[in-house]
Amino acid sequence: MSEISVPQKRSLSQQCRRIVDAPLFNQIIIALIAINGVVVGLETSTWVLERYNGLLMGINQLILIAFMVEAAIKITAQGNRPWRYFASGWNCFDFSIIVLSLVPAAGPLATLARLVRVLRVLRLVSAFPELRLLVDTLLRSLPSMFHISLLMGIIFYIYGVAGYFLFHEIDPTHWRNLPIALLSLFRIVTFEDWTDIMYMAMETMPYAWIYFLSFVVMGAFVMINLFIGVVLNNLEEAKLRRLDELAMPPSQTEILRELRATQASLARLQKRLGDEMGNEKGTES
Repeated sequence: MSEISVPQKRSLSQQCRRIVDAPLFNQIIIALIAINGVVVGLETSTWVLERYNGLLMGINQLILIAFMVEAAIKITAQGNRPWRYFASGWNCFDFSIIVLSLVPAAGPLATLARLVRVLRVLRLVSAFPELRLLVDTLLRSLPSMFHISLLMGIIFYIYGVAGYFLFHEIDPTHWRNLPIALLSLFRIVTFEDWTDIMYMAMETMPYAWIYFLSFVVMGAFVMINLFIGVVLNNLEEAKLRRLDELAMPPSQTEILRELRATQASLARLQKRLGDEMGNEKGTES
């Protein structure tokens, strides 16, 4: 029995691997994620819920079952090492969403269940390699962004304290204490009616524009460009790493898989040729 079961397991894993590698499989998953997003959006309409709540719930259940089947196929495709499925962070992300989707949609956890259905839309990120590349780039940029944020925090603190001492008597609404001053600086750096604050200060201090313009240059232009530069630099590095991965020689497992597929194709071709030759001999006789 064991001698029969092992080839059967290998054949099943190979079939699952072919399904996973097929472009149609990924396209179906993307379509299901898109449908899930549309259904979640429709659930925000009271009119739709009153008339089609049962239909929407049924579609949600079918999509959840499809995602569970997808995970089962991908795990089976790993053969005798199903734990390799969890070696990918994106697979862990997809699996965690599936597990959270099993939360009952009734009772005290109903709100959580609805939020999880919204999170399924995030699976579009894992379905598109380009989006995965962007997310990986952002994650790799976090350490550098932390240092830029630290520098920006220092600049905010210096300008916040200076703004309090300069303007708290002139404009107590925006500078009455340090937290409010920092909030006003955040408003300035987002360019949300920041000139109103500047003109109010300039009514008493004509040279107050030096403070505001210098902060806008430092806090907005310089810092934002630093963030953009870090992200672009990490994006180029991520693209180079991806090209290196594609240029890597195939592993022993991949070579053996291709050899088995080639042997199976040759066996089918040999059988077909044998059948055709047998038919020709039968015709001649």
